[in-house]
Order: sequence, then C-alpha cells, then structure tokens
Amino acid sequence: MGGIIYLYLYMKYFFIAGEASGDLHGSSLIEELKKLDSTCEIRFFGGDLMRAASGVKPIKHIREMAFMGFWAVLKNLSTILKNMRVCKKAILDFQPDVVVMIDYPGFNLRIAKFVRQKTGIPVYYYISPSVWAWKSHRVKQIKRDVTQMLAIIPFEKEFYASHQYDVKYVGNPSVDSVNEHLDKTEETSYFKKKYFLSDKPIIALLPGSRKQEIAACLPKMIAAARKFPEYQIVISGVNSVHTAFYHEFMDGNSYPVIKHHPYQLIFHADLAVVNSGTATLETALIGTPQVVVYHVMLGRLAYWAKEIVIKTKFISLVNILAEKQVVKELFAHLFTTDNLIDEMTRILRDDQYRNEMIASYKVLRDKLGEPGTARRAATCIYQHKKV
Repeated sequence: MGGIIYLYLYMKYFFIAGEASGDLHGSSLIEELKKLDSTCEIRFFGGDLMRAASGVKPIKHIREMAFMGFWAVLKNLSTILKNMRVCKKAILDFQPDVVVMIDYPGFNLRIAKFVRQKTGIPVYYYISPSVWAWKSHRVKQIKRDVTQMLAIIPFEKEFYASHQYDVKYVGNPSVDSVNEHLDKTEETSYFKKKYFLSDKPIIALLPGSRKQEIAACLPKMIAAARKFPEYQIVISGVNSVHTAFYHEFMDGNSYPVIKHHPYQLIFHADLAVVNSGTATLETALIGTPQVVVYHVMLGRLAYWAKEIVIKTKFISLVNILAEKQVVKELFAHLFTTDNLIDEMTRILRDDQYRNEMIASYKVLRDKLGEPGTARRAATCIYQHKKV
C-alpha cells in the first residue's frame, strides 16, 4: 500500500561568539531568529545567555575562549588552536545552512577562511571588526571570506563601500539595551532609597569590568570625585568582581557599589566618569554628561604609538560615531586626577558646556536609528532559507 512521504525542511545555524559581549548579542540574535524560524536547529560556541536562548549547551564556552591581550593569547595559544580545530570539525559534522560570526575577529576570520575553502556555506558576520581604526588589511579577508557583513556603526557602510564591499547597517544594539532598561526607570528618590543612598546628587564611577582596569582607573576616579563634597560617589560594579575588591581602592571610605543596574545608576547621576568602551555610548544614549578615561601603560609612549597605529582621531565610541569631540577623552598620560577634576568642574559648573554635550547626544541617538537591531540582523540571516 502506497504512503505519503512528508519532507520537513528546517534550517541549521552555527553561531560563534568568543566573549561576554558576543554571548549577549548572540542570545538576542538567536531569540529573534527563532521567532522567524521556530523549527531551526542551532549549535554554537558561546556562553550561558546563548544557551538560555537556544536551549542547547555550547560546544565550547566563552570562559574557554575569552583571552584578551598579547600575553594572554600567547600563553593560551595551544588552547586557542585546539578550539579552532574543534570548531572546524563541528561545522563539518553539523553542516549548517548558515554560519553566523559575532565580533571576535582573531578567531572568527580564520574560521571564515576555512568555511569558504572547505564548504559552500554562507558566512554572516554580525558586528564588524574595527578595521576602520586599525588592521585595515583585514578588509581584504572579509571581502573574500564573508558573505554578508551586518554592521552596527553607521559609517561602516560608507567605509566598506570605499573598498567595493556592500554591508548592511542593521542598527546598534546599545539603542535596544538602553531603550529596554529605561522603560523600567524608577523615580530618583525611590532609586536612592532602594540602595540606601543619601539625598545628594550622584557622581557615577564606571571603572570597567576587568580587575586590571578597575585597579588602574578607580583610585584616580575616586580622588577626583572627592573634590566635589556636595555630590555622593556611587560606583558601578560587575558581578564577576567581588565587592571587596572595589573597597581596596577607597582609602578607608565606604562608597556604595551597585551591581546589576548600571543603566539606572547612569540615568540618576548628574555626571559619569566612564572607562572607555561600550559604556560610553550607553551613557550618551541615556543622556548623562560624562568624562571618558582610558588607562594604558607607558603613558606618553602609548599616546604617541596610538597616533601612528590607530587611524581614528578619537578612542571613545561617542566621539568616533559623532565624528567630532562630544566628550573629553583623558587617554594615557592625560588621565590624571587634576585633568579629571578640571573636566568634571566644567561639566558641573558650566551650563552651556553641559547642554551642548546633551544636545550632541541627541544628534548621535538619531544617527544610530530605531531599536530592533537583532530583529533586522536575524531577518537578513533568515533570507538564506531553504527552498
């Protein structure tokens, strides 16, 4: 007796993220992709957030991959090479319809080359390496090995076009993150009461997420902020660093360390001192005036080397995206307590200066576009559906 054969087609996606930020962005991407393709099958290199979004364990966890800096990479080279071998085998075994790479260029561009050479699988790259700032030779690799770049910085589209490569700008995930959290904004009085803060206005200190950054930045931040006794100092902490570590740099004082809610802290602060990174852009999108700091070893020498090696005039995402100085950058030897005090004084005492910074933030926000970054990126990836 004859029967009917039903053929169920479903998409298979292989994601590669190698650090905490990639895990976060990858989880949002997976969530949006599953809305478009509920029957999809996913394998990935990533972390706990991607595991929660996908419902499967990572092949390799980011804690086995996130090696930052020259010496850390050199020290863990054998592990990195092993991870690459495992990744290549996993792709060949899984035979995905699409490989999706998230930032992490040192690893991902090598895998992209392998995928092109050994398979016909399209490669989508979400969050471009900063090739416009340094290592511009990577543009050639990207053009050759990446099917579609999904950019999150507006000027990247123009930059790549100048190299005869078309990329899609899908928006910036910081816009989504800030919008989502500010929808839950509390009254300032309630926020202060909740965290046992005084009624004084707040100076927020964001010294970074790694112990080395905190140790280098926090003492100068505190020393400068103490010159404004009419304000209270509140430190933004991260879960991966014990609160006791922050107290090592308080010189016998006991300033509040608030974890879990950096956006709320920034929103309720009159001023933020921010270690350079994504937090500078988030602070701008929230609308809080800020000073950007960045500690590097060998101050003046590093500053001189930056002028030669890095092709951008600025180091903070705010100024890079605005293509002008919106916020003061205290980089290398310029990051001193006295310089920090001078800039904090200007922001807190000069209303015109403060208002000009806030007005520039609004222009930047408009340039980045509307929320929905992960949804737009997922839609682009889903276009490679089976027929």
